[in-house]
Amino acid sequence: MSIGTLGSVVLDCPDPKELATFYAAVVGGDVEADDDDWVELRAADGVKVSFQRAPELRAPQWPDPERPQQFHIDVAVEDLDAAQEAVLALGAKLLEDDHGGERDWRVFSDPAGHPFCLCAC
Repeated sequence: MSIGTLGSVVLDCPDPKELATFYAAVVGGDVEADDDDWVELRAADGVKVSFQRAPELRAPQWPDPERPQQFHIDVAVEDLDAAQEAVLALGAKLLEDDHGGERDWRVFSDPAGHPFCLCAC
């Protein structure tokens, strides 16, 4: 028996609307902005991700243990190369590639510096 249910995953960031819009373009869904400090993304599959303003955010640095990622989002994709091109065009940065095809995932940072992975499904 669980104590509760997962309400939302929350990412701290300097600009909640900008980061919600980035992830909406990556995974789909609708951005719902309550105010400048809190924005929610309701993805097409029902998952909710929230974005909270943190103007003094110290972004994670992949793979530096002094500033760890703390958590990350895995995005399942059918074509890694096409997905990579699309997220880079949205403002993501490639942190680690698939090592010449040896892996089925690649690590990026979103515009606020949070790591996320594109994973071949």
